[in-house]
Amino acid sequence: MNKPVIVALDFADDFECINFLNQFPKDEKLFLKIGLEMFCQFGYPFVKSLRDRGYNFFLDLKLHDIPNTVKRTCEMIAKWDVQMLTVHASGGAEMIAAAKAGLDGSVTKLLAVTQLTSLGQTELAHELQVPLKSQDYVTHLAKLAYDNGADGVISSALEVPMIKEVTSSDFLCVTPGIRPKSAQVGDQKRVATPAQARSLGSDGIVVGRPITQASNGYQAYMNICEEWNK
Repeated sequence: MNKPVIVALDFADDFECINFLNQFPKDEKLFLKIGLEMFCQFGYPFVKSLRDRGYNFFLDLKLHDIPNTVKRTCEMIAKWDVQMLTVHASGGAEMIAAAKAGLDGSVTKLLAVTQLTSLGQTELAHELQVPLKSQDYVTHLAKLAYDNGADGVISSALEVPMIKEVTSSDFLCVTPGIRPKSAQVGDQKRVATPAQARSLGSDGIVVGRPITQASNGYQAYMNICEEWNK
C-alpha cells in the first residue's frame, strides 16, 4: 500500500471534517476511511467530493446481508471509484463471493472483517457463544474470506502473522485498534502501536482519534507515519 496510514474520519459534520483536512498540505494525498456514521449522514456525494480532491478512499460499511443483496450493493459501489470496501466475513462463503462478483472490473479491494477489535475472548465466548479461541476464530474467518475471493481482511495486528500463515503473504491485512504510545486505548481491546503493527506484518493501519482529535492533526499524522517507518 502506497499510503499505509489510513485516517478514520469521525466528525459530526462535513464542515468540521473539511477544516481538519485543510490542515494538510495539498500534495499530501491522504488515504481516508469513512464508516457507517458519516456515510449515513452525508452519503455518496460527500465521498465523491473527497475523491475529487484526490484522496484515496476506504468505505467501511461492513456489509452483512443475503448474498444477492450484497452483490447488488457492491455493483453500485463498484462505480464509485473507492479503493477499499468491507463486508463481514461471518456473512459466509456465498456472501463473500457475491460481494467480490459485484465488484468485478472495479478498482475496489474487498476486505472482510474478522472479529471487531472491541470484542475480546470474554465477549466471544459468553455473548456470541463461539467456542473457538479468539485467534482460531479470526484465522478461520480469514481463510474463509481468502478462499472466496476477498483481497484481504480487517484484523487486529496481533493476528496478522497467523492470518498470513493460513492465507498468503499477498493477502492484505489492514489493522484498526492502532494507538501511538502516548494515546489512550479507549474502547478498543486488541491494540498495537504503529511500529508493532508493521513488525507483525500489517499492510496498513487505521487511525482515528489520535489524529482527528489531536490539537495538530497534521503533526499527529506525521508522527504516526514516523512510528510506522521506524
